[in-house]
Amino acid sequence: MANALEKDFTEGNVSRHLISFCIPFLLANLLQALYGMVDVLVVGWFCETPVLTGVNSGSQITHLVAMAVSGLSVGGTVLVAQYFAARKPKDVSETIGTMFTLLLICAAALTTLVLIFARPLLKLMQLDGVALDAGEDYLRICTYGTVFIFGYNAISAVQRGMGDSKHPLWFVGVACVVNIILDYVLVGPLKMGAAGAAWATIIAQAVSLILAAWYLKKKGFVFDFKLKSFALIKNKVKLLFQLGLPSSAQSVVTNLSFILMTSLANGLSVEAGAAVGIVGKFNSVAILPVVAMASSVSAIAAQNIAAERPDRALRVMRDGVGISLAVGVLVFVLSQLFAEPILRLFKSDDAEVIRLGAKYLRAFCFDYLFVSFLFNMNSLINAAGHALFSMLSSMLSSIILRAPLAVLLSRAGLDIAGIGYAAPAATLAAILMALVYILSGKWKQNATGIHREPET
Repeated sequence: MANALEKDFTEGNVSRHLISFCIPFLLANLLQALYGMVDVLVVGWFCETPVLTGVNSGSQITHLVAMAVSGLSVGGTVLVAQYFAARKPKDVSETIGTMFTLLLICAAALTTLVLIFARPLLKLMQLDGVALDAGEDYLRICTYGTVFIFGYNAISAVQRGMGDSKHPLWFVGVACVVNIILDYVLVGPLKMGAAGAAWATIIAQAVSLILAAWYLKKKGFVFDFKLKSFALIKNKVKLLFQLGLPSSAQSVVTNLSFILMTSLANGLSVEAGAAVGIVGKFNSVAILPVVAMASSVSAIAAQNIAAERPDRALRVMRDGVGISLAVGVLVFVLSQLFAEPILRLFKSDDAEVIRLGAKYLRAFCFDYLFVSFLFNMNSLINAAGHALFSMLSSMLSSIILRAPLAVLLSRAGLDIAGIGYAAPAATLAAILMALVYILSGKWKQNATGIHREPET
């Protein structure tokens, strides 16, 4: 069933597979992050600092909403990869239909909840006045585009599971161009402020989803996008929840801890809140090479685990760590040496925001060294269906260490730098837990029960 939209990773050079799969995925994620970062850039150029603070805080909540169901997409990637490697096309199609249907239901539910609780959520982040109003405008409008975010990410997850990382790059590239043009026009000449940035984002997301669905249907994708194919298959629902819910919980808890860090900064001053928000946007780009490599490890390792090649899957993880660490060291050095110029890209006219942001970034950037290990180690564990362990280790490091440490250090004289140091400390603790689990060999037991049938 192989075609241009599929690739088997159970044979061939591991590092070559990782790099060839990772580069298009990385470029797609860079473009996707770029059109999210453009909102902050354009708002920072044309609007006052309180509006920028509001958009930063609102965007964190929209990101949290996306992460709340992203686990289903992560689970979908692993499940599709394993069924594909096991040569079970009917199960691949049923998995895709079930995942799409679940994500549509989740999108509708979360859209309703966020629209109801938008303002209270932003108040919890210690916003008020102009910042609160701007954040609410941005958050409410972006929430209307939740279904587009989920749809595009679901399609991308399926393609990754089948070994295709190139086509999502094309789809998001068009969306990025649309978003940049609309951002500049709506926020600049039309002076729509935070609302303009939000409308630009959801229109771009809709374009990306529609283009992806149209192209794949035209090319004879394994899923036909017909209404009858959107169904909930009981055993597929069970497996998606088994793989996806722990990943969702992990993402939510991790992002909640970062929202707390932003809330702590908002409590220090509006400039501190803007500074942490700007570093967050830089981080969303800086961390992408590691995220792309970890996602590549997950897809490639999942195929090899289903093909009963655990030693090859372990080699995938090791190569992923090595490549990620090389990039992580570079980003760490750049963050230490050029913190102020990085901040000036976003808010060149506010010296206090730049001063605080540079202080925070120089503390936070140690995390770029540690996540190179953690993300790839968790990807191997998740690829074998042991997502529950990754969730528990993440929750322990985030709830027991990152959040309390951020509060403690910020109040112990380190201020905004203390908030920054909490992130790498939590990541280091999670690495130790993942290392113990991998060395135990428990991950080699494929928790999905999917195996390649012997050839006859």
